[in-house]
Amino acid sequence: MKAARFHGPGDIRLDDIPEPTPQADQVLVEIEWAGICGSDLHEYIKGPFIIPTAQRPHPLTGASLPVVMGHEFCGRIAALPKWGSGGDGGSSGGGSSGGNDSSSNNSDSPKGAGGVELEPGMKVMIDPRQNCQSCPACSGELRSTNLCGAWGFLGLTGCGGGFAERCAVRADMCYVLPESVELADAALIEPLAVGRRALTQAGVGGEGEGWGGKAVLVLGGGPIGVAVLFNLKAFGAREIYVSEPTALRRKQCRGLATQVFDPRREKVAEECRKLTNGEGVDVVIDCAGVGPAMRDGMDALRRKGTYVNVAGWETPFELPMQYFMMKELVVRCTLAYDDADFADTVADFLAGRYKGAEKMVTSRIAVEDIKEKGFELLVKNKDEHIKILATPKRELLGQYQLMLSLIVAGIYVTKGKLEGGEAL
Repeated sequence: MKAARFHGPGDIRLDDIPEPTPQADQVLVEIEWAGICGSDLHEYIKGPFIIPTAQRPHPLTGASLPVVMGHEFCGRIAALPKWGSGGDGGSSGGGSSGGNDSSSNNSDSPKGAGGVELEPGMKVMIDPRQNCQSCPACSGELRSTNLCGAWGFLGLTGCGGGFAERCAVRADMCYVLPESVELADAALIEPLAVGRRALTQAGVGGEGEGWGGKAVLVLGGGPIGVAVLFNLKAFGAREIYVSEPTALRRKQCRGLATQVFDPRREKVAEECRKLTNGEGVDVVIDCAGVGPAMRDGMDALRRKGTYVNVAGWETPFELPMQYFMMKELVVRCTLAYDDADFADTVADFLAGRYKGAEKMVTSRIAVEDIKEKGFELLVKNKDEHIKILATPKRELLGQYQLMLSLIVAGIYVTKGKLEGGEAL
């Protein structure tokens, strides 16, 4: 089968590789859509970082480059495991967490997330995380599988990924979607789960009463910043502010935020205080990962406010003590998402609570074109895109091109009607 594999910095190739055979705890997924993540782009430009090498193979999968990329993906169940064969496609990482001893009873279908029996043809969203299921983080009181000492991701640390025709996936990491759900949009669930984790880690509580009285500043209006905005809207945050230096991204954020600032021309902290009766915002969520934005954010926080870092930093994470100490600020971080975050994001996506999230998609391409129309395009024009989705099925592209052009132009389809509006 065809798959886009990372061989080194700037080197992603469309390779012919063997089709994976699902092991006893896996199913074979035929992939329809997969998103290019900021971490993918980071690996492409300067990697390998997370991607394992021959000198440091991944501790769980044993894999090293070249590896299939793409960890934000969805598709349909193509095949169940061949009972008793043991499989020969390689493990997708870790044992089952769902109590599904599918190898002990050949008459049972493997169980997906939530114990749902999986059958060929079902639409599924993939939780791409790999974890050992036995360390203290996975099985102890923490139950924080995202903090597994051997954590990894399909599409980054081996055993397949989303930029391919098919992938063998641990059955309990497959979330069944109703037939009515568009797989073309479902791939957005993964970045939305990253955004949701920021809210979980903020310590504010659940939706409604917890967030309803809060003013929040989001630093950075890129893909994850936008995912955070959709979650803040879903949770009912009272006031949502965004600091973003690029004009196009500011425009993309305006439909989701109360106020959008240009930090190059406006004093973000002062503006936030003006809008909060001089107190400052309750929570800052950093999706930028640069020093000037951090300083603006900590300056903008009220006393005893909370700063949540989501961004991956390329420079040292240095706290400005004049704000951190003098206001007794709380600093928290996120790493991807845990089981509950992903499950809750899927549930909210199906419930329609991320209305308009499909407008995050600014381009759809074929996997075979992913180097030039995906990675290279982002290297040269990153600020012009939020999310690029790729499909191994070129025939799927045609039906979405007109809708996508309307969305980018600020005209989008809602309930059969053409409506005008901002890009988001």
